[in-house]
Amino acid sequence: MLTDFLLIQKMKQGNEQAFDTFVRKYYNEILKYCSYHCYDTEYAEDLTQETFINFFAKLSEYHFQGKTKNYLYTIARNLCKNHYKKKKDIPMDDEELLAYGMSNDMEQIVDKMFVDSAINSLPKELKEVIVLYYLEELKISEIAEKLQISESLTKYRLTNARKQLRICGREEGTYEKEF
Repeated sequence: MLTDFLLIQKMKQGNEQAFDTFVRKYYNEILKYCSYHCYDTEYAEDLTQETFINFFAKLSEYHFQGKTKNYLYTIARNLCKNHYKKKKDIPMDDEELLAYGMSNDMEQIVDKMFVDSAINSLPKELKEVIVLYYLEELKISEIAEKLQISESLTKYRLTNARKQLRICGREEGTYEKEF
């Protein structure tokens, strides 16, 4: 965390190498987060770049509090939400639907859409824990630190989210995978 503080100080002074180091440090994690929330790889890259642009635009106002990575995730989350608000009313044709899957196998696409729908139906606090645990592959302690909650609350939310996802899967009757 001390390195983030020093990087931010150097960036505020205009040090180009500090900007480069900062982006390299967090780019892959933010890209992974955006890719999960936006299935279009190119758009996920755009959202990732926009996250850093927004951060740098407000850099002079930013006061380091030891949670720079969390702040980047917040910016990325808001950009992803805005992306979905814009895309919500646009109908998809079959070609676009196929673009969302890893392959042309419609079964995989339906499964992925079901899982995404089920995760999106969770309350925000449960969804965050599921995404951080399964997508970001963070440990319970890392999730607790990132969300600034206790480890026991993190475990409770993860258990609760899994339970709700199982119930949703049984009700749908289309997805049997255990969470």
